[in-house]
Amino acid sequence: MKKIIAFIGVALFAIAANAQSSQRAKNYLTEVTNKINGYDNISINFSFTQKNDKNTKQDFEGKGTLDIKKDLYNLSFMGIQKIYDGKKIYTISKEDEEVTVSKFDSKSPDGILPSQMLTFFNQGYSFQWDILQNVNGRKIQYIKLIPTDKKSVIKEVFLGIDSSSKEIYNKIQVNKDGGKSTLTVNSFKTNQTMSKNHFTFTQSLYPNYYINNID
Repeated sequence: MKKIIAFIGVALFAIAANAQSSQRAKNYLTEVTNKINGYDNISINFSFTQKNDKNTKQDFEGKGTLDIKKDLYNLSFMGIQKIYDGKKIYTISKEDEEVTVSKFDSKSPDGILPSQMLTFFNQGYSFQWDILQNVNGRKIQYIKLIPTDKKSVIKEVFLGIDSSSKEIYNKIQVNKDGGKSTLTVNSFKTNQTMSKNHFTFTQSLYPNYYINNID
């Protein structure tokens, strides 16, 4: 009987500690969200790697830039530029000299706005307080995110946050199929001076491009 009571006591302590860890992590992410929402615009320089030991054909890495103003964005990655003006998405391929124009659809892969990617953790995840690491003199606090949807292809996500600036440093996603992707923010600038046309597609700049309107 004493052993059973001791076991129950340990189990209850573990549950209480986990709940405390979860609330601590949630409060921390709330700080991050509030800070991000307070900026007029955000300019990010990032690197991205994807690896899968079971299928190396999926491996790749690259660098890109991303400018965000509320839901508007201008993204350049792997030779492709995407501009969202609030109504349509313009995908520009310099190699193919083609511009694909599509309507914004929240249910499509392009429907995940970059602005939401900075606060994606607010829905569909449970939180756990994780390790604190020293990265080149910066203290990076990690929050472990676990999908609440058991059918999700994602096993877990580790979100690294600069404990001083409360800015996202990196996002490490581990999938159930063994795949792992890491997005690292190399520079994070806010409230930059941007032209009024920065989030607008200007067709005159692409005189010889084929314009493909798919919607």
